[in-house]
This record gives sequence, structure tokens and C-alpha cells, in this order.
Amino acid sequence: MSAIDFSDPEIIAFLADALTSAGVDGVEISTASGQLRIVVSADGSTRTAVDRSVATIAIKASMAGIFCLQRPGSVDIVADLPRPVTATEVLGFLRVGPVLVPLTAGRTGLLTRRLTEPGALVGFGEALFEIEANP
Repeated sequence: MSAIDFSDPEIIAFLADALTSAGVDGVEISTASGQLRIVVSADGSTRTAVDRSVATIAIKASMAGIFCLQRPGSVDIVADLPRPVTATEVLGFLRVGPVLVPLTAGRTGLLTRRLTEPGALVGFGEALFEIEANP
């Protein structure tokens, strides 16, 4: 099976028509090579945006637990966003009872958003941070 080229205008037009006829408001598709966002307005017109230079990656919870940004008594490690991060940098923790499990960035890029509030109970696979990966 071949990969779909989401930068092809014919494919984008086909997707926009399919969304409009299905009554869907929009779709956002993220791949390693970039992002495609199609938004259908109330009057049926569509807007598309293709960004091949930046891929946004979600850092997800590896298990269920209480989301923490810092170790007790340490400085807030994501105070100023956006900011550059390295692949091995610890962004936060999942607390499971007395155990803190570190959450690493996993890739080098620009940390742009925190998606979960500190102290929240999170489940496996829940998005916690967004990183714009370097191309």
C-alpha cells in the first residue's frame, strides 16, 4: 500500500468535498512530513492549510497516574513556553502512589503546549504536551 500525498491539490479537494457532503466541520491530519488542516465553514466553503515544515508531536502518558510537572521542592520545568527541548529532557512525571515515573520529550524540538493541568488523573495514551519536531 502506498502512502497518500496530502500535499496533492486533487487529494485535498477530494477530502474537502467528502467532508462537506458528510456534514463534517473539519479534519486535521498529522504525519511525519507535516500537517494538513481542512475546515468547512457553515456556508459550505472550505479552507485548507498545508504545513510541511513543522510536525507537531503529542507526548502521551505511558501509564495511568497523577500528572505532575515537577518533583516536590524543585523548580517548574515548563514555566516559559514555547522553549527548546532535547530528546532526553524530563518534562514532567506521572505519580502512581509514592512512585514518580519521568516523562521525557522523546525527540528534539520546540515544546509549545501543556495539554493537561498538574494534579489531573490521566489515562494511558492521554496527550500531555505538544512538541514541534525539528524537520
